[in-house]
Amino acid sequence: MTARYPEMDDDPRRDKAAGMAEDDVVAILLRQHARIRDLFGEISGAQGDRKREVFDELRGLLAVHETAEEMIVRPAAKDVAGADEAAARNAEEKEANKTLSRLEKMDIASPEFDVQLAQFQQDVLAHAQHEETEEFPALTSGCTPEQRRTMGRRLLTAEKLAPTHPHPTAAGSPALQWTMGPFASLLDRARDAFGTSVK
Repeated sequence: MTARYPEMDDDPRRDKAAGMAEDDVVAILLRQHARIRDLFGEISGAQGDRKREVFDELRGLLAVHETAEEMIVRPAAKDVAGADEAAARNAEEKEANKTLSRLEKMDIASPEFDVQLAQFQQDVLAHAQHEETEEFPALTSGCTPEQRRTMGRRLLTAEKLAPTHPHPTAAGSPALQWTMGPFASLLDRARDAFGTSVK
């Protein structure tokens, strides 16, 4: 179990999510955004094996989170927030996937890793902010509570089947995620189970 930091439990995203149905897609994503922020906070003070553990959790969470968003959330966001909004979020996720892939191959103890991670953190948090201020309000106002709960259940199912490592070729494209995702997921989960290095 990952260590918890009390100050991180005060994230307002958790409070907002707590006021929604447990399986509302926006609530699920807000909780995940809060956890991603927690992990970035944890990794900055971690070293050695603990730093690798936190990064691996962050990498896995981001990989499944972004894949599921592209598969489940983006098509709905395109309808309620507009095609430009959906395309912008997909483009950001594609870039994040490329960066995450590079980070995964780097020596986690190197100063270059820390520099790249700091920039990546800024980009990921800016992306999350765009979703929280542009995409999520459109989903909340443009979809019924039942539609959002259905999306939430579908999102959680998609996350169980999503790749756990970055795959820049499919990132940013819901169609490619649906086509390639299940195969990539099988390979990723086997790699995770056997501890196969990506270097």
